[in-house]
Amino acid sequence: MIATTNRHASQREIVPAIQSRARVSSIGARSFLLEAPGDFDLAAQRRIWALSRTVKGWADLAEDIPGMTNLLVIFKETPEDPDAAVARLLEAWENAQSIDLNGKTIEIPVQYGGEHASDLPALCDLSGLSDREVVRIHHEATYRVFALGSAPGFGYLHGLDPRIYMPRKTVPSLKMSKGCVTIGGMQTGVAMLTGPNGWNSIGFATLEMFDPTAPTPAMMAPGDTVRFLPARIEL
Repeated sequence: MIATTNRHASQREIVPAIQSRARVSSIGARSFLLEAPGDFDLAAQRRIWALSRTVKGWADLAEDIPGMTNLLVIFKETPEDPDAAVARLLEAWENAQSIDLNGKTIEIPVQYGGEHASDLPALCDLSGLSDREVVRIHHEATYRVFALGSAPGFGYLHGLDPRIYMPRKTVPSLKMSKGCVTIGGMQTGVAMLTGPNGWNSIGFATLEMFDPTAPTPAMMAPGDTVRFLPARIEL
């Protein structure tokens, strides 16, 4: 699961983000979402990882879920003093030291172009780049897994070159294939399931990245490094 602000209909902002101060919102009665201030970058995510490590030691906490530069904390019981709980979370954030996670490196062979690259022409139109330039920029980058969520094993990857950012679709594709290599805003990833998808497909990967029967079902984990290898280019 990933903590994202647009998935919680009952979210209520408690502490607004002001310059360098984190934003905190309540999610129901027992949960609070802290969103890091500043840029969406690795530095902010490293502090989120540090905060997650800190709160895991809280005896009254049921679960913490790191997201993309945010952290959702779920208490075992409704806090008697919600303001005190928020203050405690903010204090932990202020004291959080940046850490890095020692993840593995994952190489994903990709067939760029072809029948699964349905959104590559639109990305070229938006960026002003040729299809070969888009493919080169995408596979030459090095990505970090910030968090898992959306679908089992799906990794939210940071490191996409701004030249090939592309907004998510206002009308999702109804049946995008599992394995499609996609771009959504400033992120890239690989579709874990076949079905509706609002991200933009530029290629296809056959590597199986989620096995529910394995001791560790998801291949990706927060902190991992991901490289896309052009196994085939069909443009």
